[in-house]
Amino acid sequence: MSLISQLFGDETLDPFLSMINQCPVLSTPTDWKETPKAHVFVSDLPGLKKEEVKVEVDDGRVLQISGDRKVEEENGGGDKNDRQYKWHRIERCRGKFLRRFKLPENAKTDEIQASMENGVLTVTVPKQEVPKPQRNYGMCVTING
Repeated sequence: MSLISQLFGDETLDPFLSMINQCPVLSTPTDWKETPKAHVFVSDLPGLKKEEVKVEVDDGRVLQISGDRKVEEENGGGDKNDRQYKWHRIERCRGKFLRRFKLPENAKTDEIQASMENGVLTVTVPKQEVPKPQRNYGMCVTING
């Protein structure tokens, strides 16, 4: 029996999996695409209901997606510290998550729409025309002094 097996039992050490479970960015993957009419955010939130997820705009231009993945009490029940159960692996992420995205200047933050289906959250942020700054060509500057 190897030293690693003696220390960790039959469990294979998987540092990448441990990192995913501790990192809210990796445990809540979100795609952001820009279309001609909107910015669209798509987040994978398996096992969550829309009532367990919050979508907010913070500080005027920061889209915030948050929620809490609760520990399941049914189908085997108990938490990982419950001595009545013997857990062999706990890989699914639990606990609070928070993702924040700074929205560009052309985002219409008062018209954001969100929908959730089959554990996939879609947030649509419509775009508006941002006036381009006018350039002053041929302007004379007075030199003082």
